[in-house]
Amino acid sequence: METLKKTCLYDRHIAAGAQMSPFGGFMMPIQYSDIASEHNAVRHSCGMFDVSHMGEIRVSGPGAEDFVNYIFTNDVTMLQPGHIQYGMMLYPEGGVVDDLLVYRMPEPGVFLLVVNASNTDKDLDWICRAADGRDVKVENLSCDYGQIALQGPDSEKVAAEVLGMDLSDLVFYTFKYAGYAGGQVIASRSGYTGEDGFEFYASPEVTCRIWDALLAAGVTPCGLGCRDTLRFEAGLPLYGHELGQDISPVEAGLGMFVKLDKPDFIGKAATARLREEGPERKLVGIELQDKAIPRAGYPVLSDGEVIGEVTTGYNSISTGRSVCMAFVRTSFSAPGTAVDVRIRKRTFPGIVCKKRFYDKKYKK
Repeated sequence: METLKKTCLYDRHIAAGAQMSPFGGFMMPIQYSDIASEHNAVRHSCGMFDVSHMGEIRVSGPGAEDFVNYIFTNDVTMLQPGHIQYGMMLYPEGGVVDDLLVYRMPEPGVFLLVVNASNTDKDLDWICRAADGRDVKVENLSCDYGQIALQGPDSEKVAAEVLGMDLSDLVFYTFKYAGYAGGQVIASRSGYTGEDGFEFYASPEVTCRIWDALLAAGVTPCGLGCRDTLRFEAGLPLYGHELGQDISPVEAGLGMFVKLDKPDFIGKAATARLREEGPERKLVGIELQDKAIPRAGYPVLSDGEVIGEVTTGYNSISTGRSVCMAFVRTSFSAPGTAVDVRIRKRTFPGIVCKKRFYDKKYKK
């Protein structure tokens, strides 16, 4: 049996009485009080998440820009120091190795790739094999960093008052170096909740001090349970559900992050071909005309015929709507299309809608 890893904040989660569960190879907090309360704290004030399980991979050297551009779907030649891009790494066949953030560091020729926890080892192996023979250095820094996400409309104010960090000059998808407790912190303004917020990357010791200060100031600790409900409402994908080895960004509606006009990158030919031919399935939103909750794996039907499958579904905490994201045949993907979702032995009517169920509130 695989031994589960622990983040630097593990003891604090246990002390706070968090409900713990395996996730991405780590023992992580799912909730502290209840998911709805933590969800609403982020929507209306702010909450904080331990995301130290995420992987950090540094790519540096004279060939770093060309190499990262070769393994990444977005165009890092357009990325300025202090800025971040979202995109994917693809297999040659066009499926997704992982979705990730690329930070262009202030130091020349240095990039930080932030990847999903469950994929860190796989991603590192894939990157190293792709780097063979290139003038780059690839380093796994995942153990060097803890990471806290402070999310919600009060995040900027709390960062200033509690941590002494003035982050008002950061706009969405930018970052800068800051300091706390004698250590260096990478403070970025992005997030996975649909709300304004920040990520703090620091040494494990400094990460613990940041957590303690925020907790003492009354910031709500939040688990991965509400992290999923928050990202889902904002229409943000989760690897293994809306993205995966057998899922193309074109099918997932993420083609805007695949720059087919840049030089060759891994998966370009397959993605261009799928875009030209048109995918057989698309990711859509579905709103049920009932309070029944559609879960991942439930079939989507039309006139009794299976036409797709739910990837994520909830009774939305922020809107009260019973909604889901699902892959369906492209011919059934137009907004307003009537479908059914089978939940156990019953079917419930639904309508195809946009897959963003809650309007994002980022600082542009």
